Amino acid sequence: MHEAVVSLISRDRPVELPVWRSFWDRLHAGGLLRGEAAALLASLSTRMPGRDTLHGLLESLDERRSPRPADAFAAAVNIVGAGGGPATFNISTAAAFVAAAMGVPVVKTGSRAYTSRFGSIDLLERLGITPTTSYEHTQEVLERCGIAFAGFFVYPQEVTLLARAVAPLDIRRLGSFVNTLGPFLADIPVRAQVTGVSRPRHVEGLRHAAEYVSHATGRSVWLAVNDAGADELLGFTANQVRAYEDGVESEFALTPGELGLGSGRLADLAVPEGGVDRAAELFLDVLAGRCSPTVRETVCLNAAALAVAGRLTGDWHEALAAADAALRDGSALSRVERLRSPEAAHA
Repeated sequence: MHEAVVSLISRDRPVELPVWRSFWDRLHAGGLLRGEAAALLASLSTRMPGRDTLHGLLESLDERRSPRPADAFAAAVNIVGAGGGPATFNISTAAAFVAAAMGVPVVKTGSRAYTSRFGSIDLLERLGITPTTSYEHTQEVLERCGIAFAGFFVYPQEVTLLARAVAPLDIRRLGSFVNTLGPFLADIPVRAQVTGVSRPRHVEGLRHAAEYVSHATGRSVWLAVNDAGADELLGFTANQVRAYEDGVESEFALTPGELGLGSGRLADLAVPEGGVDRAAELFLDVLAGRCSPTVRETVCLNAAALAVAGRLTGDWHEALAAADAALRDGSALSRVERLRSPEAAHA
């Protein structure tokens, strides 16, 4: 059995960079023993690895990536959750549109549904929006629309190979670790990333991932948690944010009362019944400003976080007001139409 699998199962030593390199080499060569890929994913998903193992994993994957244009969209920001938690509508995707309408360049990553009923890719397809297929395509769409949704090309090839290696087992069930770590697997040269973490047991590991990504790329990374267990910032409960910026780790709280936000509950953010068609209808209503105060304030808070994390402003009240205006004047909804256009799809 490969040393990486043995170490992850025994937990008696970290899996260091040379061992990860060896594992990926064997995966590419088709030389893994039967069940080794499944054992590796199951072990990672059962318990988040420690700092050295996680840093070695991320560095080993970075080494294998194809070259990409330097600083292609270095002024842009990304918002993406780590999955899990209560089933809410696509808050981060709505916030991405609102932030773009505020003038914040957004390149968002996402996936199909893993732990939620509808992932961002599922929703985008229903809205008639096509994720980008390359860095060049992403840059063209971003310049035309102010927002782009990056396709699967930003993720390591090894994710696909692992999925094939464990078939017919479902990697979404076996490899939940891949979805949890997904925000840090995507290779996008943005200025800042806001990531919500729903499960307390994942916080420590994702702190190590955020530390690695911030140091390796210069990206500002925010990790947000709240007592409600949602993987987005919430407008009706206190949110704790740990930020990794310029090699410095800091922590701050976002409290509804101090931001002028009101009360609410998770049920107000629930995924609607009726399938993806109904979810798409609700999503468009939200972007048109036809939503409850709880929904509006939560979406605006996440959009404001993108403006602040991206250093377009340091004033939270100013950012919240701009987000609210983008919902009320129709500019957030108009971004959907821009992305639906043939020019954006084939930019």
